[in-house]
Amino acid sequence: MASARSSFRSLGVAVRLTLLSTVVLGIAYPLAVWGVGQTAFPAQANGSVVRSSDGTVVGSSLIGQSFAGRDADRWFQSRPSAAGEHGYDAGASSGSNLGPSNPDLLKAVEERRAAVAKADGVAPSDVPADAVTASGSGLDPDISPSYALQQVSRVAAARGLSDPDVRALVAEHTESRQLGFLGEPVVNVLELNLALAKLS
Repeated sequence: MASARSSFRSLGVAVRLTLLSTVVLGIAYPLAVWGVGQTAFPAQANGSVVRSSDGTVVGSSLIGQSFAGRDADRWFQSRPSAAGEHGYDAGASSGSNLGPSNPDLLKAVEERRAAVAKADGVAPSDVPADAVTASGSGLDPDISPSYALQQVSRVAAARGLSDPDVRALVAEHTESRQLGFLGEPVVNVLELNLALAKLS
């Protein structure tokens, strides 16, 4: 009898502890984190969403996307992507997993280098590495300032703008190193293209 009472008591403690843990860790803590995020960092907490001038969601500042297509010359291009079957698939973030000596990768890089050089009117040897190689995630939203500046003449000509105006736009959207010493300066392609659309 004492053993049964002890078992029921232990079971009661276990049930109460489970309920308390569920309320604290499954409800209260997530609500507290959500509240802090919405209050202190609303943009980041909601996916760093980027909207066009009319309020339409056009993407996220953290996820790269393609600007290829019929009027590709009018836009700054992102770096290549190996995420998903057609690239830039946020649900299939990944690199190509091809090593630097893989013949398929070397062939793809040379093809991209020739295509970018032709589109931007530069020598193949002047094409920056980020114009021909995908990032580890395949979703890098940024390009190097050198790749952005290489595209200025093409974009300006396609939009009937002056090179200095488009170059100034690139300078405005160039982010310096984090904390002044981490990483390299970058240009967010989506934000640059939105500013370009407003300038046009």
